[in-house]
Amino acid sequence: MPSREKFQSPTGMHDVLSDDELYFQKIEKICENIADFYGFKRIETPILEQTELFERGTGFSTDIVLKQMFSFRTRGGDYLTLRPEGTPGVVRSFIQNGMINLPKPVKLWYSGPFFRYERPQAGRFRQFHQVGFENLGVKNPIVDAQIIQIFFNILKELGFKNLIIELNSIGDSECRGYYKRILATYLRPYQNSLCADCRQRLKQNIFRVLDCKEEKCQKITKGAPQIINHLCEECHNHFKNVLEYLEELELPYQLSPYLARGLDYYTKTVFEISLSENEPMAKEIGALVGGGRYDDLVKILGGKDTPACGGALGVERIVSLMKAKGKKIYSAEKPQIFLTQVGESAKKKSLKIFEELRKEKIKVVETFHKDSLSSQIKIADDLGIKYVLILGQKEVLNNEIIIKEMETGKQETVKLEKIIKEIKKRLK
Repeated sequence: MPSREKFQSPTGMHDVLSDDELYFQKIEKICENIADFYGFKRIETPILEQTELFERGTGFSTDIVLKQMFSFRTRGGDYLTLRPEGTPGVVRSFIQNGMINLPKPVKLWYSGPFFRYERPQAGRFRQFHQVGFENLGVKNPIVDAQIIQIFFNILKELGFKNLIIELNSIGDSECRGYYKRILATYLRPYQNSLCADCRQRLKQNIFRVLDCKEEKCQKITKGAPQIINHLCEECHNHFKNVLEYLEELELPYQLSPYLARGLDYYTKTVFEISLSENEPMAKEIGALVGGGRYDDLVKILGGKDTPACGGALGVERIVSLMKAKGKKIYSAEKPQIFLTQVGESAKKKSLKIFEELRKEKIKVVETFHKDSLSSQIKIADDLGIKYVLILGQKEVLNNEIIIKEMETGKQETVKLEKIIKEIKKRLK
């Protein structure tokens, strides 16, 4: 008889088990507190969006659109895609729901799963989680600095040190067109030495060459002209002000003249936050946060001209580093009460007592499936429980319950109607 096939999670997708879920909850809680302080409202967009949203928004020539999207046609004939990133969906919602009419800025944040078809590696999965912050409606460079500050604060509150903010300006449509011609002139003699993807990028979107991770391409682009030297006056002043704000905030930044971020919608400021290179796993994990300004995206997707800036952090990458650094996350409240029962009538009564404790927000552990008192006491001891409640047939008849203090072994019998009051008194 053939053995049954053992089902596995799809390649690059993983279960988040209870121990890891504590890390996820810790990250989300810190992000939620930060969002509340800075005035960001939560938004949840669908996991599925129209494929064209990402083609037009993220960019036809980006690796995400060309290689990494999970797309399909529905039975009704619609082309949909599992969202590979968060910003286009937020902007679509901003337009669709008339948020342009709200007081500016409109500050939104999100958290959830995203999907990209790429080779699984350290901190990189085909289903992954991100937390993003988006500020729409203000062109002032102080917004760029505050978005960077927000993500820096999150990482610091998670216990990370030796963080580096890498910054660049990629200009706007005016100065970028001029720079692309200069870049093309520089790269043309090297085109046969570039990887196959970059040779294609020369024709489709030359800016993407700067993003290539192939070593031979990076050697060539290291000598390329820097866009920061070819910015128009407006973009130059904008970037200068961003740097001055970061200096005022005493944030550790460094200029990264070839940082372009692999998305077509970025304008002006782009940034990444990583651990410094001498930190363990820093190179292996890469950037923990990435983002920038996207002043043209709302208009590209059919809305009114609206400046915007935002970014996102990779949850799995951060969890991997937290675990590697030995950062333990524990449940916020450890139970101190264990409810034991012996006999059928005690088992029935215990259900009601358990619910009464829950209503009073007293965290309690039970093993209703077990009948042996000694085995229940042993479990309570293993869990480091402070007080055990013992209910047997005799106690049910007398409308009583025993409170056992585990450390001393001392026991006291109290009336059932007084158990809540007694437990609260002892837990103080």
